Amino acid sequence: MDAVLDLDGATVLVAGLGVSGRAARDVLVARGAHVRTVDAHAPDADVHDAAALLVGDGLTGTDLVVVSPGWPPSHPLLVAAAATGVPVWSEVELAWQVRVDRAGGGGPAPWLAVSGTNGKTTTVEMLASILRAAGRRTAAVGNVGTPVVLAATDPDLDVLAVELSSFQLHHTRSMAAQAAAVLNVAPDHLDWHGSMDAYAAAKGRIYERVEVACIYNAADPLTERLVREADVADGAVAVGFTLGTPGVGQLGLVEDVLVDRGFAALRHTHAAELATLADLSHLGDADGRVPPHVVANALAAAALALAHGVAPAAVRDGLRAHPPGEHRIVTVAERDGIRWVDDSKATNAHAAAASLAAFAAGSVVWIAGGLAKGATFDELVASRADRLRGVVLIGVDARPLAEALARHAPQVPVVRVDPGDTGTVMTRAVHEARALAPAAPGGDGAPVTTVLLAPACASMDQFDSYADRGAQFTRAARDLTADG
Repeated sequence: MDAVLDLDGATVLVAGLGVSGRAARDVLVARGAHVRTVDAHAPDADVHDAAALLVGDGLTGTDLVVVSPGWPPSHPLLVAAAATGVPVWSEVELAWQVRVDRAGGGGPAPWLAVSGTNGKTTTVEMLASILRAAGRRTAAVGNVGTPVVLAATDPDLDVLAVELSSFQLHHTRSMAAQAAAVLNVAPDHLDWHGSMDAYAAAKGRIYERVEVACIYNAADPLTERLVREADVADGAVAVGFTLGTPGVGQLGLVEDVLVDRGFAALRHTHAAELATLADLSHLGDADGRVPPHVVANALAAAALALAHGVAPAAVRDGLRAHPPGEHRIVTVAERDGIRWVDDSKATNAHAAAASLAAFAAGSVVWIAGGLAKGATFDELVASRADRLRGVVLIGVDARPLAEALARHAPQVPVVRVDPGDTGTVMTRAVHEARALAPAAPGGDGAPVTTVLLAPACASMDQFDSYADRGAQFTRAARDLTADG
């Protein structure tokens, strides 16, 4: 295990000056470290060309490298650090090392950690809402919101709800969460990790040294395997979540009730009620139906909160109070029997499959595409072809999706939006989608077609972020459906 016991006086190189990199720099300086920064795109970085650090003595004299999530392990700087024995930490590892005691005593705030290919942000925000309902001072931090290193050095927080990406976990070595969950594992970021096995292994790091409970998805055997392979603290338990009736050691669904048989005192004979689907109805679609993945996220959040010791009533109250997230299956416009739905957060095939599954067969005009990140889409298209009425492809990397559609949905009309003019791509995509979406008879009936933005790809090829992509879709859809 990498360790720098005393950062005071240490020479630390911070690679990447994004939000987490800047937070790491500030905390290191406050701890007395001598900090250098490298980032090709940050004007205030000490070094802009990482290659310059590898000339001559290179990293000689450097005690630690703290790396931002965007830097893959194959980067020459990180390869050189490994070769010369310089420890490489994520901002998450730094956060764990510099934790401070809570103002009320009792040591540092425990971490409830969440990873997975999809659903991390929703689950962490649900978890924070439940913890607040239980009277805990908390925040959703990490890959969402406040950088972990700032939250870990805030003595006024009782417990942290921590979202962790595979990038962050790759260089995390000593974290010991109170409870941790991997929601699901599907191919993603393979260009960064190099293989599916490496990607899954990075996710599995979240379970190492867990103190109370490892939460896994009973419908995803890989998550259970990661729990079995983890080296956890004595007494830590494995608790699954399922959309079916739960067995002992699980949380699940009985008719329309979310129940606990993982932590309840009488779990061998009884299930403790936590909440109902009605408590999640505000997170459903326009008809109030709660998508299965939202229920799964709620169960995972509940399990983490119960592992921390909250009462079941706080689960109900927290889920009721949790607001719908932006760009996650949000209806943004509706007219002439056509519903326009923004799920720009669906940045990979697994998320897009869950999104498409929420709609009726033959009802979706799908806007998809972007930066594929080395992914393939055959399984996605083959499993959801029945939902498709038409497809509009955007992005500079449309070929993988186009080829999967040709193989598995040749009957579905596909329109390719020329990526040449990035500034108008979403407006053109929305107009192409409207041409593929028949209006309801008379124009005033219930929606018969959904135009769904669920890209299955990253956004950085043509947009600033998935949020920017969703906002542009929303504007274009509302402009198209506006009166006059």
